[in-house]
Amino acid sequence: MTDDAKTCQEQHAPAAGKTPEDSAIILTHQVLPHDANPAGNVHGGVILKLIDTAAGVVAMRHVRGWAVTASIDRMDFLRPVYVGELVTLKASLNLVGRTSMEIGVRVEAENLLTGEVRHTNSAYLTFVALDGLGCPRPAPPLIISGEVAERRNRQALRRRELRRQAIAEERATG
Repeated sequence: MTDDAKTCQEQHAPAAGKTPEDSAIILTHQVLPHDANPAGNVHGGVILKLIDTAAGVVAMRHVRGWAVTASIDRMDFLRPVYVGELVTLKASLNLVGRTSMEIGVRVEAENLLTGEVRHTNSAYLTFVALDGLGCPRPAPPLIISGEVAERRNRQALRRRELRRQAIAEERATG
């Protein structure tokens, strides 16, 4: 056993539970020409980076420590985002496991000249809480109350089960 493996087996005290509102964020970014592809649409990678950043902030606020992206479960590009628009990302926790957290991010683009707001992207990301040594550590439990939080939690549980089934199938087929 390596020293790192021994270190990662250390116990961490459980933290108090938190609500999704305790760590939810709204992030805005005005897209500029350097964010665009030759067609004048914002690069999907720029949107992905903003989504990952927003989700990472939510995860770190929840655990009050380090957290890293484990997966992007789903990423939907519904409508293009154009140069000059204001992108608003709304991110919050849907589910917390032992060390992992699912964060949902909704992206909207606002045309600042007309005021039109469009839902452009949705994504679900899984983050893992880390201790100071880079080892997974327990995340505080998620306190679910209210119809919206309950619905999001139910949907996240279904996505988690589908992820687990897909991983098991991939491992079985090599």
